Amino acid sequence: MAESKTVHSPLVTYFSMLSLLSLCPPFVILLWYTMVHADGSVLKTYDYLRQHGLQGFIEIWPRPTAVAWKIIAVYAAFEAALQLLLPGKTVRGPISPTGHQPVYKANGMAAYAVTLITYLSLWWFGIFNPVVVYDHLGEIFSALIFGSFVFCIFLYIKGLLAPSSTDSGSSGNIIIDFYWGMELYPRIGKHFDIKVFTNCRFGMMSWAVLAVTYCIKQYEENGKVSDSMLVNTILMLVYVTKFFWWEAGYWNTMDIAHDRAGFYICWGCLVWVPSIYTSPGMYLVNHPVNLGTQLALSILAAGILCIFINYDCDRQRQEFRRTNGKCLVWGKAPSKIVASYTTTSGETKTSLLLTSGWWGLSRHFHYVPEILGAFFWTVPALFHHFLPYFYVIFLTILLFDRAKRDDDRCRSKYGKYWKLYCEKVPYRIIPGIY
Repeated sequence: MAESKTVHSPLVTYFSMLSLLSLCPPFVILLWYTMVHADGSVLKTYDYLRQHGLQGFIEIWPRPTAVAWKIIAVYAAFEAALQLLLPGKTVRGPISPTGHQPVYKANGMAAYAVTLITYLSLWWFGIFNPVVVYDHLGEIFSALIFGSFVFCIFLYIKGLLAPSSTDSGSSGNIIIDFYWGMELYPRIGKHFDIKVFTNCRFGMMSWAVLAVTYCIKQYEENGKVSDSMLVNTILMLVYVTKFFWWEAGYWNTMDIAHDRAGFYICWGCLVWVPSIYTSPGMYLVNHPVNLGTQLALSILAAGILCIFINYDCDRQRQEFRRTNGKCLVWGKAPSKIVASYTTTSGETKTSLLLTSGWWGLSRHFHYVPEILGAFFWTVPALFHHFLPYFYVIFLTILLFDRAKRDDDRCRSKYGKYWKLYCEKVPYRIIPGIY
């Protein structure tokens, strides 16, 4: 069994783990309450809590209801069925340090199309009104908080007793194991990949479903959809469409290939993504802003450009890896470093590190358009309140931390080759600055 490692110093690891375990669940509820019931004003929520204290907080925390559990169960079962049943080509993931190579069925784009068409059809034909989801949002988030916590306990026990592959193991510390996870590739049976379900089919899919929900809620309330809500919804849907189009590429990223299935990844995808990532749209439901055609189209164009650049960065690296460096990057032969490394079983292997195109600008340049894209789908809310921008701030911190963790991992994996790579591409994220 492979031993689990922490990626930060023990003190930072403990502090971040205990903070996130204790602070994230109440924050999700406070964000929902502020957006929906306190006019988006952090000060209003703060005043309420100052006056009513802990009892007031307990009173605003919605109890999970049968309706909330039903909505979650139907949605989860539907997505699990699509993941298992829809056809898709077979895709192999990266070879892990223990030599294991996961095999996936790439049917994300089909699942995404079926989900949105089904959801909109249910509304259009009067079978199910998405407004019900918005009206029970607090209860749904509350149920997700508790349900996902139980799910993470299941993952811990499964990793302990019945791991799916050799890419599993304990650090010897129960809190670290619960937080970072026991298994890299947990599966139920041979074909149902748990991380593909939590990260892609539940988490990312819920982002699109809720974006549409907020739009429909505003339409049903006001008889029209504001241009600000349209820009926000279109950009979020373009981003999620890009994600599912590129889903097989996502399976090579840090989230899937390096971070184990624990609270950090799985609770984050099951709870944090549907609540925090969709929050700009949640705010706009009750705060429609009239941008005017020119400003709305300018924001939309800028946002689509950022999402395209983000996609093109990933596409460029994927194509480079697929062709083993025998491709053109910006019309020229790519510059690269051939880096060798040793696996845990003692085998020597080589990887190609791309040092031109987008990847010559900085080592994680693709995070720049990702952060800017998030800014452009939030900016339709304008600047009346700070809270809609929480996601952009959170995303910036998350990606800067991820860039550091990825650099640290590559430094220990590639050694002198990584040093050479950093000399060729000196900036981590922002060219010329950082």
